[in-house]
Amino acid sequence: MKQIIQNYRTGKLDLAEVPVPVCSSNKILVKNMASLISIGTERSIIELGQKSLLGKAKARPDLVKRFLEKARKEGILKTFNEALGRLDNPTPLGYSSAGVVIEAGNNVHKFSPGDRVACIGAGYAAHAEYITVPENLCCKIPDDLSFEEASFGMLGIIALHGIRCARLTFGESVAVIGLGLLGLLSVQILKAYGCKVAGMDIDPSKVELAKTLGADLAFTSIEEFKNGTERFTNGYGADAVIITAAAKSDAPVNTAVEIARYGGRIVLVGVADIHPQRNEMWHKEVEIIVSKAGGPGTFDPFYENKGIDYPIGYIRWTENRNLEEFLSLAAEKKVNVRDLISHKFPIEQAKTVYGDMLEGRGGPYTGVVLEYPEDNKDVGLVRLVELVKTNKTNKTNPTNRTNLTNKTISVGVIGAGLFGKALLLPALKNIKDINLHTLSTSSSANTYHTAKKYGFENCTTDYNELLCNEEINSVIALTPHSLHAKMVKEALKAGKHVFVEKPLCINEEELKEITDVYLPLTPYPLPPVLMVGYNRRFSPHAIKVKEYLENRQEPLVITYRINAGFVPAGHWVHSGEEGGSRIIGEVCHFVDMLQFLTKSNPVRVYAERISGTNRTALNSDNVIITIKFEDGSVGNIIYSASGDKAYSREQIEIFSEGKTIVIKDYKETNFHSSGRKKTFKTMNQEMGYREELQHFFDVIRGKSGMNLSPEEIFCSTLTVFRINDSLFSGEPRSLSMNNV
Repeated sequence: MKQIIQNYRTGKLDLAEVPVPVCSSNKILVKNMASLISIGTERSIIELGQKSLLGKAKARPDLVKRFLEKARKEGILKTFNEALGRLDNPTPLGYSSAGVVIEAGNNVHKFSPGDRVACIGAGYAAHAEYITVPENLCCKIPDDLSFEEASFGMLGIIALHGIRCARLTFGESVAVIGLGLLGLLSVQILKAYGCKVAGMDIDPSKVELAKTLGADLAFTSIEEFKNGTERFTNGYGADAVIITAAAKSDAPVNTAVEIARYGGRIVLVGVADIHPQRNEMWHKEVEIIVSKAGGPGTFDPFYENKGIDYPIGYIRWTENRNLEEFLSLAAEKKVNVRDLISHKFPIEQAKTVYGDMLEGRGGPYTGVVLEYPEDNKDVGLVRLVELVKTNKTNKTNPTNRTNLTNKTISVGVIGAGLFGKALLLPALKNIKDINLHTLSTSSSANTYHTAKKYGFENCTTDYNELLCNEEINSVIALTPHSLHAKMVKEALKAGKHVFVEKPLCINEEELKEITDVYLPLTPYPLPPVLMVGYNRRFSPHAIKVKEYLENRQEPLVITYRINAGFVPAGHWVHSGEEGGSRIIGEVCHFVDMLQFLTKSNPVRVYAERISGTNRTALNSDNVIITIKFEDGSVGNIIYSASGDKAYSREQIEIFSEGKTIVIKDYKETNFHSSGRKKTFKTMNQEMGYREELQHFFDVIRGKSGMNLSPEEIFCSTLTVFRINDSLFSGEPRSLSMNNV
């Protein structure tokens, strides 16, 4: 299918042929019939992307500060490469569209195939032939409303929410500064709700259009606007001023303060510098409000992604209910959307259209609608037929794993988030003698761009295509934590070697299911390789330390201190369903490192956490863990999210047989013995990402034995579950793999 994407690093626009997205359980698959170009928003996104690295840095000084802090801790080269990786992301353009439902996910009950729907949301309602959209970001289109009109949904609810922020009552007077799409929609909604409206814009054509659409007064001159508003309000001033303009100066806000009445409200829907003159604000006691997009629910992952609605008794107007209201106003012709459409183009001409708009050719532009081909074949059915056909021809029998003996390593990768693209995929690309066969991600734009960048032969949005392909003998899973167990089990059953990012799974039930799948496969002469991304044990610093301790006779005493950094309570890593917890998702790294250093597995754990308010300092993110190992060694893990981010993140101290070893952030390791010190340094932080992947492939080829055995993986995973148990019970917990 066709989709408009921009490379944020280079600024290049591309009308790309990308895979059709897969419909997940909480979404609907929609064939777009029309999508609206938001000229102001999309222009700013495109222009920022087209800036040089220096230009981007000047535009986002907050990110530059974070870059410098990270570089001080982890090294300039590593940090720079990670920053480039983050910049080199495909940005799907568009956030407002309308089309026909092709497929509904299992958890979706409001929509059925064939429904006409309006869709909203950046990253969802994109300029693409097919999109997947969460349930709360869609509404059915009234029968007498066209797809073109319904495609204004996102702009409509932004205008509507801005009006709600002004807390207006019937008959109040409102001034609207900026008569672009948002301003013209605001004028009409205000009139529909019984308000008196004066508008202002420097473009005469927009001023005339505002008058046609119902504005009581409209001006191109600021002075005429001020004088007209004063007369219009009988000298009281506007009850509210809504700013829908985009400006870098504070002029719109100062004008708004000047024309507002005593106690008036100013709502910033557009973009402007908010540094008004204090004396004027003090004199009038005006209130400035910054409106947030389409209303309550915006950017709330529980509302938008999981479909959890806010009770109407507590929050009357959510994003979704605002969308319903706007579509109703448009269907009843109280808001005239059709006259706002200045241009319509087929999706095939999109690149030319953007070029003309940016260069000022072919205008003036108001509402620009992209149209899509009418051939509405059932993508859901086509996908199902193709998948069944693939399964029949490529079905892999786990009892006949001939692909595991294939000397050619053909790799399929599932998932490509920020971590994967910043660290693992660049490392994977530089490993020799492997075939990067297929990349699968849920995002059409992401899988297309990332596969092209890293040299994959194929890309897909359906990971089942990867598992069913017999040419692929090795799978790397870089998915969210909650999907790790599922990916591991399905890949093993399909007869693949598996590398999965940590953690292996997020609960004990999943661990039991994985071992039940894996253990019956091990009697074969060549069992599948199962490996978890515990990269630290592959760091050159870790290898040096292990070599230094090779001939020790006495147990080790180890302290591993982690300055983890604060993560808000609402973040997905704390969710039991998605991330498990930071103990499960991150402390597993440090447990594994202690296993590596001691060459021994844990037998008992005890953990304590702080007892605070669990707000500014989350209790379970500030813990001290003591682990006893089979060989008699003991390890202390001090994990805190309450420290200074600028301070070093990780430090390990090891004591044994009169020797002391200190690993500092995997950049410097000091060996102390007999009053002397030797130092091993690396130019940058070396965390072992490339080395762990190379080891995975070396084991598959038979060139290396397992540095990380399945037994160690299962034991470290069980250990973090027991750590959680100890935190809640306040008692030590013993480990026994017999229970798994």
